[in-house]
Amino acid sequence: AKESEGERRRERGAGEGGGMEDAANGMACFVGSGYGASVRLAETRAAVASTRTARPMTRHARGATVRMMANPKTIQFAEDARKSLVEGINAVANAVKITLGPKGRNVVLDRAYGAPQVVNDGVTIAKDVSLSDPLQNTGARLIQEVAAKTDSKAGDGTTTSTLLCQAMVLQGMKAVTSGRNPIALKRGIEKAVRTMVKEVRAKSRPATGNDDIRNVAMISAGNDTVIGDIIATAFARVGVNGSTSVEESQGLQDELEFTEGMELDRGFISPYFVKDQERQVAELAKARVLVTDRKISAVADVIPVLEQLVKSKEPLLLICEDLTGEALSTIVVNKMRGVLDVVAIKAPGFGERRKRYLEDIAILTGASFVAEDLGLTLESVTTDMLGRTDKVVVGKESTTIISTGETEKDVKARIEQIKKEVAMTDSQFDREKGEERVARLGGGIARIKVGAATETELKDKKLRYEDALNATKAAMEEGIVPGGGSALLQCRSVLLPLMADCADEDEKAGMDIVYRTMNAPVKQIALNAGVEGEIVAAKVEDMEYGFGYNARTDKYENLMESGVIDPAKVTIWALENASSLWGC
Repeated sequence: AKESEGERRRERGAGEGGGMEDAANGMACFVGSGYGASVRLAETRAAVASTRTARPMTRHARGATVRMMANPKTIQFAEDARKSLVEGINAVANAVKITLGPKGRNVVLDRAYGAPQVVNDGVTIAKDVSLSDPLQNTGARLIQEVAAKTDSKAGDGTTTSTLLCQAMVLQGMKAVTSGRNPIALKRGIEKAVRTMVKEVRAKSRPATGNDDIRNVAMISAGNDTVIGDIIATAFARVGVNGSTSVEESQGLQDELEFTEGMELDRGFISPYFVKDQERQVAELAKARVLVTDRKISAVADVIPVLEQLVKSKEPLLLICEDLTGEALSTIVVNKMRGVLDVVAIKAPGFGERRKRYLEDIAILTGASFVAEDLGLTLESVTTDMLGRTDKVVVGKESTTIISTGETEKDVKARIEQIKKEVAMTDSQFDREKGEERVARLGGGIARIKVGAATETELKDKKLRYEDALNATKAAMEEGIVPGGGSALLQCRSVLLPLMADCADEDEKAGMDIVYRTMNAPVKQIALNAGVEGEIVAAKVEDMEYGFGYNARTDKYENLMESGVIDPAKVTIWALENASSLWGC
């Protein structure tokens, strides 16, 4: 009976493409897919044992099962491991660093779908590198993280951070190979970087005037004067708290558009609210504002406040979750008869973020936020609880509110609160939404519409605009330092007394790694300009702070006066993130 049962199972297994039978019954079994070969009992037990650490069992349609083995891991130690990591780091850094400086090259990125991309942006190039060797690819991913971190924190300086990281790694690997303690090297590097950061901050100066903004944007965009002029114009109009966004345009030329006041991405609920049929907008002058998070469907909820507005003959902007049913029809009828001058829009945003937007609108207009959470009802609303505006323009898909300026003090306090929330969050999405709220309250939004003849050119220009925009914001936050890599090179002398006072030789070696690395940006900029880097670095280090090598003009000059400047924040983040690889 056992033999006949075993043969039936063998036939079923061969017909169905394989499987594995319980080894305890003493019969032959089939391992793997396809037709498989029969093995004896001892071999079967070995096969069963080898699959106990494999992936979970997968059951096929006819009851046969297959166990899949996990992917094998390659493990390397000591010199072999360090060599593979360095090769991966070099592959990324060598592709990125040729873009540094005014005479840096572009890099062409192949795409599986669509046209190739020609870019000059460090983090975009770094993220696109993927190596076939898994160990080398690990090193590439480490330095990609450095570039990505600098991009998320400062928005620019990714090429500098990648170059500094490569230089530190190469110097550090030599030290480790010669017998230095890696942990002590790490401590020395961290102390040296902290000292350098303090020195850079101490020697930075605030970015004042339109010329500084223009120069920072121009340098970050690869010495493109058009980009520098457009961004300088945008910042001059919208101010510190304003927002400047970069969008794609359908035309060939770059355009700059401005929006004054707070703009909401919500239009009128009903087309019957339109007053200007030709432009399809409704304009309200000196309008009152009712802000609530409730859905209004019963007209009885809003009759008390509407009656008060009929007597005062003031227009009303109604912002609510939704306006439906008899409430909507009654308000529309009275609007068309000329009894009420009112426009209703839906509240912007969703969920908890919607309440934050409504609170911002209430603070801007001086209104009371009518919310159930606060114990306020629509029936209890009086005209004293309504906000005031200078002008309101409501379109089909957008609304612009221009405030009277009477709530300026409260608006500034709200902006500071939002900035603190943005500084504390780790979410890029929340950070962008917070900055958007600050811009809306600040009263100015600039839109840069990038035009180009081809998609390849459009993507490259858009990346340059984004880098220039981020660099300008960073300069306005923490000031500026001389560009061309001279700031780091001329500040490194502060490490000499620190190294002299250090008793631990391994820690001192870590500080020396940072000291030797600080000339890497100057050397690379000179090399990309076709000049010997070591000679340029030696000359720049002997110059007074603020002077350096201008690769665009091939002259040694006062970089601050000639407009070759970098944001201090970008320089600091590039240095800190480059050294962070030693904490891995």
